[in-house]
Amino acid sequence: MPKPLIGITTRNGKDGDRHPTTVLQHSYIRAVMQAGGLPILIPNILAEEDFLDLYSRLNGILFSGGGDVSLEYFNGSDHPRIGEVDESRDTTEITLMRTAVTDGKPVLGICRGAQVMNIAMGGTLYTHIHDQLTGALDHDYPGNLRKTLVHPVNVDEISRSAEIFGETLLHVNSLHHQGLRDIAPGVKATGYAPDGLVEVVEIPDHPYAVAVQWHPEWLTDQPAMQRLFKSFVDASTK
Repeated sequence: MPKPLIGITTRNGKDGDRHPTTVLQHSYIRAVMQAGGLPILIPNILAEEDFLDLYSRLNGILFSGGGDVSLEYFNGSDHPRIGEVDESRDTTEITLMRTAVTDGKPVLGICRGAQVMNIAMGGTLYTHIHDQLTGALDHDYPGNLRKTLVHPVNVDEISRSAEIFGETLLHVNSLHHQGLRDIAPGVKATGYAPDGLVEVVEIPDHPYAVAVQWHPEWLTDQPAMQRLFKSFVDASTK
């Protein structure tokens, strides 16, 4: 049986000579490969008709982490910490998310990908958690702390997410300063950090639409994270 084609969203960057580049960390690619999928990178410079043509050939889409989504998509509160906003990425990812939700194509969102899922469906974000969520933990551990476990996540026992992870108490890394605020209609919150921040969401009426706020692609030594990627790739073979 051919391996399922898994599209992975990317970010725009520049190389050492300031030439524009399409960027994706290998951790995402390896996680998909280890789960049995064939990764296909989705550039943000394609016209809509072209990225939708590419979408039509994919079996599933992984929405990767990265910069902040433009406030115009959710009427968010401005904050000086907002950065790396990229209109072409926002347009590509929000269109792809809405299309995949409508079509029932398998979706896995990671960090920014969870935020894109919530925004695309009509939800909002904390634009800087530390200043907007009372009693918030420090969720922003950048740089070389990608494999550092900084807080637990409690997953609802009666949820698809619990079935996927195979356990209800996870220990995760944390690399974000924004987070899910008002959960969109049709989206269900199923996992929480100790400060109450939503860390796992799913779309119950969708064949497979799950998103997490941490970075499981750096934690594939954990059986629960292996099961997450495997369940996504397996759903993409149907």
